[in-house]
Amino acid sequence: MPFEKGESGNPAGRAPGSRNRATLLMESLMADDAEAIGRKAVQMAKEGDLAAIRLCIDRLAPKRKGTPVPFELPLLEKPADGAAAAAKIAAGVASGELTPSEAAELAKVIDVYVRAIDSKGFDERLTQLEQEIAARNR
Repeated sequence: MPFEKGESGNPAGRAPGSRNRATLLMESLMADDAEAIGRKAVQMAKEGDLAAIRLCIDRLAPKRKGTPVPFELPLLEKPADGAAAAAKIAAGVASGELTPSEAAELAKVIDVYVRAIDSKGFDERLTQLEQEIAARNR
């Protein structure tokens, strides 16, 4: 391996986060006129210019990335409850109530939540053990 892990192949190269000169130039040009350009785009949209209308709609009311899925899951209070939730999701896919992609997204939510519950429980048990050990050593 020619480079050590975590070391740049070009330590004297561009600093992280630095931006291209062209980008900086465009930002400085736009900074002074951004408000005027925005007003002109809105004016053109009001006059019926379809491209300006599309631009304004895309910026003012962007398309949502996902849609809410009306699906009730069982209460998750302990990591073992994740199995019941996964079973309900699988049943939802089987019945056609959920699409496979919706089920996959819900399963991710359950996984993250169950991991958080598990982590919290582990932390509580560890704290209790540490306190018991400290009390014994006094």
